[in-house]
Amino acid sequence: MQDTLVNITGTTDTIRRKLMEEKARLRREAGLASQQHFRRPLERSFLAHERDKVTILFGGLTWKHEALIKAVFQGNGYRCENLPLASVADFQAGKEYGNNGQCNPTYFTVGNLVRYLQKLESQGLSRQEIVDNYVFFTAGSCGPCRFGMYEAEYRYALQNAGFGDFRVLLFQQTDGIKAASGEPGLKFSVNFGLGMLNALNLGDVTNDMIFQIRPYEANPGEADRVFEQAVGELCRTLRERKPFEFMEDAPEWLTRQVGKNKIAKNTLSVLCKIYDHIYGKEFVGALEACRDRINKIDVDRTKVKPIVKITGEFWAQTTEGDGNFHIFRFLEREGAQVMVEPIATWVAYMLHVAGLGLAQRKDVDGPYPHPGRWELKKRLMNELKFRKKMMAFDIGEAMWSYFYHRTIDKLGGMTHRLVPQQELVRLAHPFYHQLARGGEGYMEVGKNVYYTVNHLCHMVLALKPFGCMPSSQSDGVQSAVINRFKEMIFLPIETSGEGEVNAHSRVQMALGEAKAKARAEFEAVLKSTGKSLEDIRAFVDDHPELKRPLYHVPHRPGIAGTAAQFVLHVSDRMDKRNRFWRKSPVATTAAA
Repeated sequence: MQDTLVNITGTTDTIRRKLMEEKARLRREAGLASQQHFRRPLERSFLAHERDKVTILFGGLTWKHEALIKAVFQGNGYRCENLPLASVADFQAGKEYGNNGQCNPTYFTVGNLVRYLQKLESQGLSRQEIVDNYVFFTAGSCGPCRFGMYEAEYRYALQNAGFGDFRVLLFQQTDGIKAASGEPGLKFSVNFGLGMLNALNLGDVTNDMIFQIRPYEANPGEADRVFEQAVGELCRTLRERKPFEFMEDAPEWLTRQVGKNKIAKNTLSVLCKIYDHIYGKEFVGALEACRDRINKIDVDRTKVKPIVKITGEFWAQTTEGDGNFHIFRFLEREGAQVMVEPIATWVAYMLHVAGLGLAQRKDVDGPYPHPGRWELKKRLMNELKFRKKMMAFDIGEAMWSYFYHRTIDKLGGMTHRLVPQQELVRLAHPFYHQLARGGEGYMEVGKNVYYTVNHLCHMVLALKPFGCMPSSQSDGVQSAVINRFKEMIFLPIETSGEGEVNAHSRVQMALGEAKAKARAEFEAVLKSTGKSLEDIRAFVDDHPELKRPLYHVPHRPGIAGTAAQFVLHVSDRMDKRNRFWRKSPVATTAAA
């Protein structure tokens, strides 16, 4: 028996040796003998003891978001700086040090970072000091477009610029709001996570508010000045507020009861921190003070302006500089009202798509072999397990919407609410499958249809980097969408470091049609009221509350323009007043 085992072992070794020899021969003939598999280079970690001396750099969002996020970092004990607004010079530096054929967000971002580091070097810091004392914090992903390669491109360009050991910390898109860098130096605590939640929501809401108020401001420049002050106060609150500590701030009787029970203490501590961050008096008071400050801006809503909804690739529709040709300011100079897209929509999309993917993998992720038709207990347990996972995503979506809408309500309630993802899926599905991934997926098509059929804008402008694969797919589908909805005004614009004049020219042509549409809508509405614009403005002058930006004007179905909505509301108020005064003498006579 033993001899038999020895023979089998020897035969196996011989077969394995001959297979390896044959494989080596085939690799030599194919010219692959000297090639080595790629191994991601090891990067020096950002450690906890470095927090006091290492500065975290980030950028690429609006100035509101960046100021608020910086305040959260600082409030949690981190050194943090915003990169300056990316410019064409940064784009050119990114192309110089990076690979060819990348998305322009990569070129703008890494070029901005490299030039900032070069500026530090010109101020006297050595490259080793820069590498030791600075890290870059950014988003990462894995997917079908070049976004999945951003991290590698950042490292490649930094190496070519002479900063090869510079550290890049990633917030993974696929991990969503529960992401962690994996580095002890950057710890995602409860306070940090909730602070970031508030910062993103506040950035979104204030960004939406200023674009609704600034086109109608009575005193040019007032909105920018007031919002800068208001956001500054919000930043001070996020930076300086004392974090809730259960054993210090909870009632003494409660700490005595649960202080010795670690599980109960930790659970209550987390719940109290959540309550303090969302409902605490200091935070709510700061929101109310911000709201009151903004509400002092004088506005004139009788100005007729087309509403332009912004969609497209995440970075291109968010940044405010050369990366999207300063398109927001350009639209406002041309007489439009811009409807921006909040980051909260992107987060809601990631949560919803994760749930959709889970539903599609239901059978694959289940036990194998699958339970038989009559194994009812096993099938029921598998279904309950799946429903439990789906419920977690549903609760996550609901909570995300709740926190965002609560921020809206506390800041006056004028900001646009999040569109339910299921509604966007329904509207986009005839044209774009809900599981087609990359970029914003089905949302670009879904938002175009949603804002058009619900008469919430006069024109949709899609911004995307030059050659963006997901947006190119979406643009191809949009031709079928436009043929279905004849009243739709849709314009896609590809952004890069060049071509600003051409892009602005194309926007002007489409905007001319949107202006005509908005003017015709306003004139039809004004005619239907039976009043002149002078009568409307005279009534507004007599009622100063109508000049307040947070005054609620009810939305009328089928009407998109702010001025048209406002005129209808003021006309209704005038009619109610006239009915009151007409009826009063009759009532007096009857009483006599």
